[in-house]
Amino acid sequence: FSGGLHGVGVSVVNALSKHLEVWVRRDGHEYNIAFADGLKVSELEEIGSVGRRNTGTTLRFWPDPSYFDSPKFSLSRLKHVLRAKAVLCPGLQVSLLDEASAETWEWCYQGGLSDYLSSELVDLQTLPEAPFTGAMQSRHEAADWAVCWLPEGGDAVTESYVNLIPTAQGGTHVNGLRAGLTDAVREFCDFRSLLPRGIKLAPEDIWERVAFVLSVKLEDPQFSGQTKERLSSRECAAFVSGVVKDAFSLYLNQHTEVGEALAEMVIANAQKRQRAGKKVLRKKVTSGPALPGKLADCSGLDVTRGELFLVEGDSAGGSAKQAREREYQAVMPLRGKILNTWEVEADDVLASKEVHDISVAIGVDPASDDISGLRYGKICILADADSDGAHIATLLCALFLKHYRPVVAAGHVFVAMPPLYRIDVGKEVYYALDDAEKQGVLDRITAEGKRGKVNVQRFKGLGEMNPMQLRETTMSPDTRRLVQLTIDDEDDADQLMDMLLAKKRAGDRKSWLETKGDMAEV
Repeated sequence: FSGGLHGVGVSVVNALSKHLEVWVRRDGHEYNIAFADGLKVSELEEIGSVGRRNTGTTLRFWPDPSYFDSPKFSLSRLKHVLRAKAVLCPGLQVSLLDEASAETWEWCYQGGLSDYLSSELVDLQTLPEAPFTGAMQSRHEAADWAVCWLPEGGDAVTESYVNLIPTAQGGTHVNGLRAGLTDAVREFCDFRSLLPRGIKLAPEDIWERVAFVLSVKLEDPQFSGQTKERLSSRECAAFVSGVVKDAFSLYLNQHTEVGEALAEMVIANAQKRQRAGKKVLRKKVTSGPALPGKLADCSGLDVTRGELFLVEGDSAGGSAKQAREREYQAVMPLRGKILNTWEVEADDVLASKEVHDISVAIGVDPASDDISGLRYGKICILADADSDGAHIATLLCALFLKHYRPVVAAGHVFVAMPPLYRIDVGKEVYYALDDAEKQGVLDRITAEGKRGKVNVQRFKGLGEMNPMQLRETTMSPDTRRLVQLTIDDEDDADQLMDMLLAKKRAGDRKSWLETKGDMAEV
């Protein structure tokens, strides 16, 4: 299992360093090689002998300050990364020496994830007292976890890793952990008839006040973005969910006191959620404009849990309505490409019927800073995985950035990433976001020697997917891929969208297309 993707890690370090030296000890010999300004200045040579059990690598590099905003390392981030390695490799001794202050830090966790989680929650009440731990390993994947709950509240540890890489934004492996815990608790409560009448447990009832450390290892992990902060490998959710559910179900039935205490806590969470939902009643628009007729609204009253999918086309909209979870997912099909609203004033933007319907559906007026009437916690843009779909998604992003910026700033707008390919081999099914991911799946199938005819299907659009496929790939919280629309720098965002969509910037747009056009996948 490797955390690398393209094998360029140390190459990048070398390219951005004034000097880099490497020493390697193996097979009783020590070797050395050196680089300066990215170029080799000494050949690989044997420089001595060592004991056969003395193996390892030493790497020293001097970063070139001209490439960085600051020549200083983030000591806190370095400590976090090194401590994580010690946590994930039980018994490994990791040391960090800061020569500037002469301070030294050392980490070693003989008990791995359980020791680490307990040490981080030492002053807090936990349920159970010792974390629920588990591990499962197969030939191609592995998972380790430590989980507990904080009945009295407190700062919960929520850390996840893939092949020893921290995934700060979680991903499909964390979704799988949540699904596995949820299924096990629901099963325990149902089997013992613990649920009061009218109470239905939602994943957030179980997930509230949970503390966990999750480590998975995959042969070919897929990440969202180059920073590898979010795992997007679909099959990982099902793997983690399955092994966690089985292990936690067994644990709860062997530790019934813990199970009953946990059930009492999550039932209280569900009751609190239902009371809050009744106070925040989903806007049914008893006054003002009626909801658009094509909006298939959700039945649940919890606004924070509600999701609205803005779907390209009536065909895909029909499938999405069948695929959705009716309690908290709403669907509104859009006909064709909406108006380019980037240069349209807020007073005029509602003249477009599609924009008017979107505004009424979400419960927020254009250019309004008041988003208290927002009817959904998530607004998800769902368009085809082709150039037309990308154009529609861009126009919708522009609409929200220009006229509903407070909704974007509050983190309510997302873009769904539907797959472009379906790959069948035997009875197994894989989905791939693009050509690169498709090739990765095919390479993995070959490497694993899977039997059966390999069939690759390219989706022409969302309308080609049946409801089950649409749910699995784009709507189920456990397996879908959503990218949150965020604004890091408002001026940069405005300049980029201006260049892409403003009529007055046609010349700049042409120049940009001439230099960047080869990046497009049509």
